[in-house]
Amino acid sequence: CNCESARRLGNEYLYQTATAENVANLSRFKFQRVLTTCPHCFNTIKNEYPQFNGNFSVIHHSQFIAELIGNGRIAPKKSLTETITYHDSCYLGRYNNIYEPQRAILKSLTNNLVEMPRSRENGLCCGGGGGRMWLEASACPFCMTMLEDGAKAMQVDEQLSRKDIAELVAEAL
Repeated sequence: CNCESARRLGNEYLYQTATAENVANLSRFKFQRVLTTCPHCFNTIKNEYPQFNGNFSVIHHSQFIAELIGNGRIAPKKSLTETITYHDSCYLGRYNNIYEPQRAILKSLTNNLVEMPRSRENGLCCGGGGGRMWLEASACPFCMTMLEDGAKAMQVDEQLSRKDIAELVAEAL
């Protein structure tokens, strides 16, 4: 873990200790990019690790999948029939201004992509910060947890499908 949660909860010592260890471990290897599935990890490694000499090229899996689809390395073979709306993760969207790769992926999978009234810069938090849940697709495991719990609490678990965009791509291959 990148230990971002410890910092957000006020345990700066744990965050700094774990970050220094993570940076040292990552620095032992030669690689082109760090691939993350979590926007929190993406943001922390990209924007906070440099303060600890951790200057790594970081890419979120939604950006990577969009690259693969864009350059033809993977090609969805079937169109999904569900109406899909995308929930913008706080750490991809507002913190890092990444909105388009996820939509490009979903547009390659369905003709039924619907924007939420409050999306992109005006999107609501997933619920960890008091947001709402109506979505089909996300690119954040924290959001998925909040949405799963929210759907169960609202007793709409059966009616509301929640999936990571990588799951939707896999279904279309």
